[in-house]
Amino acid sequence: MTEKAYRHRLYPTSEQENLLRRTLGCVRLVYNKALATRTEAWYERKERVGYSQTSSMLTSWKKEEELDFLNEVSCVPLQQGLRHLQTAFTNFFAGQAKYPNFKKKRNGGSAEFTSVSI
Repeated sequence: MTEKAYRHRLYPTSEQENLLRRTLGCVRLVYNKALATRTEAWYERKERVGYSQTSSMLTSWKKEEELDFLNEVSCVPLQQGLRHLQTAFTNFFAGQAKYPNFKKKRNGGSAEFTSVSI
């Protein structure tokens, strides 16, 4: 099986650029918040938190007043960020990778949209 990758150059309007920046920021925030929650749960209570728990946490975070801006972006990249975090932990516990790191703003960020969400 051959895998193909395509690289695209986008020229978004200023409105689209603002939405992309907000989406990338929200994905980074959700990923880091979930990573902090999972790390704290393990080191303080020796409790493993999985994808389903972080997904329900995301729902509760969206209902908080100070995080209501999470409702302004698509939910698909936010869920994909949680799935990527779950994969990072799976690889860590399998001995294939290091412990997941927090995402930094300076690296630009990424968001994954599924073909259904577009």
